[in-house]
Amino acid sequence: MSGGTAQDPVQSGTAQDPVRGGTAQDPVQSGTAQDPVRGGTAPDPVRAVRGLARARLGDGRVVLVRIESEKATVLATESDHPAADVLREALHTGAWRADGEPVAAGDLELLAPVVNPSKIVCVGLNYRDHAEESGVEPPARPLLFAKFPNALRASGAVVEVPEDLSGQLDYEGELGIVIGRRARDVALDEALDHVLGYVAANDLSARDAQFSDGQWLRGKSADGFCPVGPVVTLAEDVEDPQALRIVTRLNDQVVQDGSTEKMIFSVAEIVSYASRYLTLEPGDLILTGTPPGVGFARTPPLVVGDGDVVTVTVEGVGEVVNRVRVI
Repeated sequence: MSGGTAQDPVQSGTAQDPVRGGTAQDPVQSGTAQDPVRGGTAPDPVRAVRGLARARLGDGRVVLVRIESEKATVLATESDHPAADVLREALHTGAWRADGEPVAAGDLELLAPVVNPSKIVCVGLNYRDHAEESGVEPPARPLLFAKFPNALRASGAVVEVPEDLSGQLDYEGELGIVIGRRARDVALDEALDHVLGYVAANDLSARDAQFSDGQWLRGKSADGFCPVGPVVTLAEDVEDPQALRIVTRLNDQVVQDGSTEKMIFSVAEIVSYASRYLTLEPGDLILTGTPPGVGFARTPPLVVGDGDVVTVTVEGVGEVVNRVRVI
């Protein structure tokens, strides 16, 4: 999953992009405002090409890099252990703050920025309008559920969906939090001190399984159901996590256009609340909920189908783009 093989189509988007076709000029990474494939404009993701990333070098090594525009610095190398996660390791050792080997950012193959977190915590119904469109009362406290690391995918990876989970496949564009310091029962005014940074995320959901099973595990945590990326934009580069536009596109159609200012529970409240019950470890991922516009709440319902491309753009953080393949 995270070893140094020459090509990893599950974890990465390659120079020949399996999602959009074409080659090196990638609007996800280049920050082009006019997207010739999906049409229309989007929040400029150019600032996403600054931060921490897992990436594969030309020699096959998987490394943690600090990216700043066209330049990158190798900070640490991931081992070939099946449970390895170079970001988690570097956060524990402090290597993510170090200097290292310079490389050209254009020579990197970006992978999922986290691959083996100890937990992926998700927040349901965290936008009042989304709760209303779902036909339920907004929660009085953060509604927590989990995904598993097998759900993680990089931007550019094809998400393969079993046919029996494809009948009501839905998108959920979200802001993701990456934890940088261990958090256990932290106070609200200290919660953001434990945040390393942010990613764009898509909480893919098989609504038929989610609603029929009673538990959300199969409908929310199937392989590939949590694309994130493209890099971890550091918290210091995000002026206000409660003022970020989130836009989701299904092919060339804008299906969600919201803002984190509409969250019921803020990033700080989520981290503080979750840490009361779950010790948050460095490298853990929290998905903060989705704004309104999801497919199942529309009339008629909008379903993500075979070959469709879902793009989630979080302003000032980045963009994650994935094609769906039904298998």
